[in-house]
Amino acid sequence: MNMFAQLISTLKKSPKTIVFTEGTDPRILEASARLLSGNFLKPVLVGNPDEIAAAAEDIGFNIRGAEIIDPENYDGMDEMVDKMVELRKGKMTADECRAALKKSNYFGTMLVKMGKADCLLGGATYSTADTVRPALQLIKTKPGNKIVSSCFIMVRPAASGENEVLAMADCAINIKPTEDELVEICKETVSCAKIFGVDPKVAFLSYSTLGSGKGEDVDKMRNACEKAKALMPDTPIGGEFQFDAAVS
Repeated sequence: MNMFAQLISTLKKSPKTIVFTEGTDPRILEASARLLSGNFLKPVLVGNPDEIAAAAEDIGFNIRGAEIIDPENYDGMDEMVDKMVELRKGKMTADECRAALKKSNYFGTMLVKMGKADCLLGGATYSTADTVRPALQLIKTKPGNKIVSSCFIMVRPAASGENEVLAMADCAINIKPTEDELVEICKETVSCAKIFGVDPKVAFLSYSTLGSGKGEDVDKMRNACEKAKALMPDTPIGGEFQFDAAVS
């Protein structure tokens, strides 16, 4: 079973609700139409209902059955504002929170935080920073974690004929992580890979392969690799490697 089939099978057993913060984007509308036909993820589109319906009609996608929530006319806005003020702990006033919640990225994030949805997808038109910032401010880190990190899931054909799944971290959040932060990024990426049904083998990437290059960054990756091995002795971990050596 490939990765996507496994994900769909899991979701059909326990359907979830996903918020799309860019409700008029053609890619989001196509994804929503496909999800509605599969009955394993309930899409919630954030935006003006008339504009979303018109955009869907223009490109020929049927999104009947999708929930559309307009921040401008949301009955629970006062409750959401109060919750956001509490979460920001004096860093934003009620008026500032109300203004922020008129933006779909903040509004969608608060829907997740308040349990109205299970997850959020954004970034079709929002920048990475504008997509991630509300989550950092409102949802924050998992208990026990010191940092937030990201990973990209890449699926590519392998020589065996099967698709190979790569989880690449961290390419979006932490610009220059420390050794210990690299170890935490490794641990969370391993956990993420397992969620996607991948039996992970980890490579710490560098411009050096096992000592072929020198420098502080090489030393940092090598040391982080050794710390990760000690933390996760049952996970195959190696490095430092250049990318071509790691995937060959």
